[in-house]
Order: sequence, then C-alpha cells, then structure tokens
Amino acid sequence: MMELTVDLGERSYPIYIGEGILDNIGSFFEKHGLSKISPLLIVTDSHVAEHHLPRVEQLLRQAGFKAVSYVVKAGEKAKSLSMLEDIVGVALDAGLDRKSAVVALGGGVVGDLAGFVAASYMRGVRFVQIPTTILAHDSSVGGKVAVNHPKAKNIIGAFHQPEMVLYDTATLRTLPPRDVRNGLSEMIKHGLIWDADFTAWCEDNVDKLLALDSDALQYGLYQGCKVKATVVSQDEKENDLRAILNLGHTIGHALEAVAGYGELVHGEAISIGMVGAAKLAQRFGYPEEIYTVTKRILKKFGLPTKLPEHLNTDEIMNAMMHDKKFKEGKMVFIVPQAIGKVEIRKDVSADWVRDIVEQLKRED
Repeated sequence: MMELTVDLGERSYPIYIGEGILDNIGSFFEKHGLSKISPLLIVTDSHVAEHHLPRVEQLLRQAGFKAVSYVVKAGEKAKSLSMLEDIVGVALDAGLDRKSAVVALGGGVVGDLAGFVAASYMRGVRFVQIPTTILAHDSSVGGKVAVNHPKAKNIIGAFHQPEMVLYDTATLRTLPPRDVRNGLSEMIKHGLIWDADFTAWCEDNVDKLLALDSDALQYGLYQGCKVKATVVSQDEKENDLRAILNLGHTIGHALEAVAGYGELVHGEAISIGMVGAAKLAQRFGYPEEIYTVTKRILKKFGLPTKLPEHLNTDEIMNAMMHDKKFKEGKMVFIVPQAIGKVEIRKDVSADWVRDIVEQLKRED
C-alpha cells in the first residue's frame, strides 16, 4: 500500500492506495474514529452497486458498523438538486445524525454528489471517499463537491474535505475500456501541469496503463494524487494556484454541458480541452512542442482530440460564460508554457477562444 497526505492542518487527511485494501475497510474506519452507533450512508451508482456494494455492506456489518445504502442511476445526470433532496430524505429516514458519515462508493459523479450531501446535511457531516474509477483519483482528492445546473456543471457546490480516501485498485478491473481512458485523461493532465518526467512516463507506459497493469496503475495513481495533494495543500479553495488543475476544463466543461452530459464523458471533453489549451499556448508564443506532445500522448491513449462538428460554437461559447472560471468579463484559461508547466491567464480574448473552438472541429 502507498500513502499520501493532503496537508491542510487540522483538516489533513490520508490517501491510501493499494490492491485489495478494501478488505480492511472496517479497520480503516475504526482507525479514523467513525461511529459504530450513528448510521453510515453509502451512496453509490447502479454500475458500482452491482460489483462492489454487497461486499462493502457485508464488511462494514462484520466490523460492527450500521449502514444504509442509496443507489443512483449511473451517469452525470445524477448530480442534480432533485437527487440531493431524495438522498437527504433517505438519510433522515435512516436516522443519520451529526456523528454519522456519508460514504461515496464510486466514481467522480458519486463522489461529488455524496460529498455535497455530506457538506449540506445538518450543515456538514463526515465524509469518506472510496473511488472505484481512475477518473476519481482527481475528483476524490481536494474536497470539491457539487451538483450540476442544466446551464452549468458543478455550479452548486462547496468545499468539504473527506476523512480519508480509500483507493483499492482492484475495483478498477471492472471498468470498461472507455472508462479506463476517461480516467487516464486526468492522469495525463497532472503530468502536463506539473511534472514533465511523469508526462513522459505516462507516454512510455501507455500499454500497461490501458491494460490495468497493477504496478503501473498504482504508480500512476500515486503520482497523479501526489500532484493534486501538493496543489490543494497550498491552495485549498482555489484562490490562486489550485486553478492550474483546470487545464482543459474551461472548454471541456462547456462541451459536456452543450453535449448534454452524455455524448462526451468528462475525460474525453477534457482531452479536447487540453488540445485547445495547447493551441492557445501558440497564440501566446509558447513552443510548438506543447501542442504536438499533448496531442500525440492523448491520441496514443485513444482519447479524442477533435471537437464534434455538430456541436454549436455559439452554445459552447455561451456555456463558457457561465463557467466559474469566467470572471469580470474576461475568460480565464490555464495555458501551458511548457510540458509540465502552466500559467493562469486572465486576459484571454473571447475571439481567440471562438477561433480555437472552430479549429478543434477541423483537427485530424
């Protein structure tokens, strides 16, 4: 098992990464002082429930914990205010109190939704992240929790840090290939923003990562989580540095919203967004290599680099205006200066962005 710490003073917490560690879930919960008297609420989705929920429920019961479960339909549409209301109703019926905890068993959607339940129920109860996707190595770390509005992704949310992140890599073996690539997009992102050597390692280990090789996967997840933990420890609430984690997300979130949270999954939209950011880097005079390397790596992982032509440019631009990264009439973008180094630009011309959106439709 590998372990990292997100250093936030009194709210610091560990990330445990290893194959088979979910077998010891009871010991981890006891170590972190979760109540055996107040009930736990496990939030998961229909796909994850089929593979992992009965086992988690059984392990917790054997360890003396009381748990009730809520299963949402898999997909981004679960992150809604109506779903939040339903889950809170279940929590009330089950008798959850201030000593209870919400357990997110699933990918990024479940983590965001369950985390927002934990942040808002009784003005905040404890929260545990148990990621079951590669994508969630990003979303499960850092305490950003939210639901979507039809006009904007993650616009209704909070910062609510978990007690721990318990990452059993064995759960990833049930992922379909598209979900594997989806998650690896964010792993690549962590290299592109922070660590050129890790970026090169990702490219050298494409086949192993896609095949879910145990050692490669554990190392890649550790390095990705390490970047996220380092950045969050320095800037918890995205006042400055943490914004760099949004490489590719300004365009990517807009694509998700316009495509209806389904045609493009998150990692695919972010992949296209990272190509867009690399093209924007050219406008600021940064090396051509940024674009060629970014696109080459993403294509090797089977990720899209071209924007679907039928998506309306005006609607995409509109969605970007609703994004949290749109401030005081200016478009805020994370722009690569080199592989492994980015900057926050708050002076990006909307005309440039529109032109890049059109160029992305013509990528090969």
